[in-house]
Amino acid sequence: MLQTLTERTEVSVRFNEADPLGIVWHGHYIRYFEDGREAFGAKYGLTYLDFFRNGLVVPIVSVDCQFKKPLRYGDSMIVETRFVDCQAAKIQFDYRLLHAKTGDLVATGNSLQVFLDKEHMALQLNIPAFFEAWKEKWLLQE
Repeated sequence: MLQTLTERTEVSVRFNEADPLGIVWHGHYIRYFEDGREAFGAKYGLTYLDFFRNGLVVPIVSVDCQFKKPLRYGDSMIVETRFVDCQAAKIQFDYRLLHAKTGDLVATGNSLQVFLDKEHMALQLNIPAFFEAWKEKWLLQE
């Protein structure tokens, strides 16, 4: 049976992320997605250093964010990060940011990363063997 891999991590709004009105600047939401990816990688054994040790870098080539409600300085949120499995040589994540106290949906989004050879920065068109093995470990392959 195929499974869905999701990680939830709590992140607090830091002082330097808010504008003079105390509202989080929109660009920081992308950083919260990054916090979610890092927590996901730590939980499931898929960190940026794992890619690097396997001769790859995985830059973000697309990111999208839909804002639902504002966050303010002093708020905490739950960053829910879900791995989206696909057959192509790319990594996709979906995100939901939830206000930690109210449970309100704050934002949704997604990101797309590709595999580049770290030496030549050449795009890898095939799924790397270590990533295939990782997917098999977590029952993402039939």
